[in-house]
Amino acid sequence: MKHTDFAIGTEFETCTGQRWRCTDVGQRSIVAIELRPELHPAWSWGPPYPVPEVTFDELDIAAVLQSQEDAIQETQAETQRSLHPGYPHPAAHTMMKARCSDDTRSYPRPRLLRIDRVDDAGEIYHPYAVELTNEGWRVLLYAPFTEAFSVLAETDFFRMRPASSWDFEARKHMD
Repeated sequence: MKHTDFAIGTEFETCTGQRWRCTDVGQRSIVAIELRPELHPAWSWGPPYPVPEVTFDELDIAAVLQSQEDAIQETQAETQRSLHPGYPHPAAHTMMKARCSDDTRSYPRPRLLRIDRVDDAGEIYHPYAVELTNEGWRVLLYAPFTEAFSVLAETDFFRMRPASSWDFEARKHMD
């Protein structure tokens, strides 16, 4: 979904199947309450609400859906127009395995792993896991256009700027 799809009262789902209702729309985020099926509807009456309100940022919003059918249709459409080259199965397998490591699960700044970054040469890096060394945290990276794995010190990685759709467009035409 997109930020513009939301108004107070809009209901949506997350990939885990949870249902939510939007309770506020901000400039770049929304706030919502979870609609838990085991709770009486009065739990969703407000404001103020007797259940926690949760903030969804830009990345969270992009991952939610109005229904499973909408999600399938949107995924098919996005595949056709995407600038991202995708992840081959062996790379995805490697990334998912590392994502389950003890270091990655205990990493104190997991939001850093949600944002692709771009270096000065225009290469885009997808952070997928971390490892703790004697020198500190290192970010495990995958470059989707070159299909190359690399490692970078956390401090060097977060100093790179976040990748934008413009960066993906430019990188797509570099080869």
